[in-house]
Amino acid sequence: MTNPSKKPKKLTRKPATIDTHVDLTDTSGEGLWLESGFTILVWAFALGTAAVLFWMSGIISKDAWPAISQFGAQFLWSPKWDIGELQFGALPFIYGTLVSSAIAIILAIPLGLSVAIVTSENFLPIWVRSPLGFMVELISAIPSVIVGLWGIFVLIPFLLPIQQWLFDKFNWFPLFGSEPLGPGMLPAGVLLSIMILPTVAAISRDVLLSVPVELRSASMSLGATRWETIFKLLLPAASSGIIGATILALGRALGETMAVTMVIGNSIQINSSLLAPSYSIPAVLASQFREALEPLHIGSLMYLALILFVITLCVNAIAVLLVQLIGVKGAKN
Repeated sequence: MTNPSKKPKKLTRKPATIDTHVDLTDTSGEGLWLESGFTILVWAFALGTAAVLFWMSGIISKDAWPAISQFGAQFLWSPKWDIGELQFGALPFIYGTLVSSAIAIILAIPLGLSVAIVTSENFLPIWVRSPLGFMVELISAIPSVIVGLWGIFVLIPFLLPIQQWLFDKFNWFPLFGSEPLGPGMLPAGVLLSIMILPTVAAISRDVLLSVPVELRSASMSLGATRWETIFKLLLPAASSGIIGATILALGRALGETMAVTMVIGNSIQINSSLLAPSYSIPAVLASQFREALEPLHIGSLMYLALILFVITLCVNAIAVLLVQLIGVKGAKN
């Protein structure tokens, strides 16, 4: 029997100790073979991708070695390309590749951003915006050979009167100082801008749609107009994605082959005029590689391929650095 005069002990509740240093992502104690196998598989794919990249670099460098040992770094700034004398230089092709890609980016960025803004904001009804965005993205599904044929039979005849007018009015200006023949640097740049337009527009549209609606509402509630909200809030907030889209489009423009070959004119001459024919690295590889017989000629073409490979890698590296820099800057702000 219990003693009624004895007071019961007072129960005290000890506070529970919470370990704030627990890593919820730590899976070392689970011992799941499936997860370990999947981790190994992911690492294998990642290392395999890097190995393929180095493997490609090694093969291209090996095939380009006769030209590298013969011409060295002088190959980069030499303007001469003479198959009969076996004298080769990459400067005309580097110039044509960079200038045509620059024209394409200059034209594609405002067009792509315009399409992205129109299809992401409610300027138009949804039944108009969706088909418009789909039609622009459909351009990327057209084969480059078809685009090149369209450039020959439609784009060049359309641009020829415009080029002639530019020459007649501004032939004193170096960029328009040569008589247009039809194919040339300007048609190639315009054609490239059309081909990379879906990349800029689609990715920029997705990035703009990912910006929270609350930011738009807050900006306009403070008195900002629609266009002030777009240019001072939405575009800066989406700048990292837009830059990524631009660099991705530039990478495609640098490597485009058949369409550019059909409209650029294929002239091994460096001309400051955008109306003159030119040449690009992918175009010369497509047009001369099958006919190359001399080892030095083949090596020079592979040297050009190696240069294009390095340019593309540098462009992608710059894109990654810019996106990371903008992301860090945005996080600090």
